[in-house]
Amino acid sequence: MMKGRRREAMGLALVAPSFLFLLVFFIVPAVLLFVCSFWMAQAFKLIPAFTFDNYGRALSASGFYLLTWNALKNGLCTAVLTVGLSFPAAYFIVYRTRGNLLFYLILVSWFSSYLVRIYAWRVILGSNGLINTTLMQLGLISQPLEVLLFSPFATILTLTHIMLPFALLLLVSALRDVKKEYVEAARDLGASNTEVLTRVILPMCYKGLVGAFMFTFVISAGDFVTPQLLGGRDGMTTGILIANQFRTAGNWPFGAAMAFLLLAAFLIVYLGFVRLLDLLRLAPGRRFHD
Repeated sequence: MMKGRRREAMGLALVAPSFLFLLVFFIVPAVLLFVCSFWMAQAFKLIPAFTFDNYGRALSASGFYLLTWNALKNGLCTAVLTVGLSFPAAYFIVYRTRGNLLFYLILVSWFSSYLVRIYAWRVILGSNGLINTTLMQLGLISQPLEVLLFSPFATILTLTHIMLPFALLLLVSALRDVKKEYVEAARDLGASNTEVLTRVILPMCYKGLVGAFMFTFVISAGDFVTPQLLGGRDGMTTGILIANQFRTAGNWPFGAAMAFLLLAAFLIVYLGFVRLLDLLRLAPGRRFHD
């Protein structure tokens, strides 16, 4: 009994610092921001007054839906590409290699700054950049392709490059919990490679798959720096609009209301993605169903 209490106390002591950090720097600010979304702002001053005007103003503006769709499109495209590219790499690292050299080579991109990678893609995709220069020297084009830079393509490409190491890290961690003995046992029982993937590997790394997809989706859909520097006029997103409300307009309540509406959209996408995996019978509870 005493040993059990000591272990419980030790566990609480270990968890307490992380919990307090999240409480002070995440939960409390989020609650305060949510309360602020019902206030009003006038001449850069916050007016405590409970009202739904900020939410009504956002939902009644057609531009808000367009910018939100741009943000969700960036997030979905980036998440699909990132997970689609990182999962085969994670599978190869876990089941085909003995060391972690390839894993470390992919993660080495973390050594460069976020902004450095964005400006690097601006140089690569620019009119005098590497791609246009190479294509013109090969005679494939007569003039630079303007569509490469300041377009949704440039935004999604850059976000995929930035998010790839994060998704790979999550998927490698999840796949390492799927022991090779499970895969070999499934093959010994006559399962094909597709069945091993869909009935053993994917259901067992379900949490890592969902985590990688949603992590890259939320970060990419909420990002306002990359679309602002690479997206051009058609690359405006809700994140840019929210940032402008806090930095330029000084209307914190309106910006907070849009932020929580965007959060609601994120939750809908999460529920939809989880439901999709369930319908495809890739969720853990469905892997043994015929």
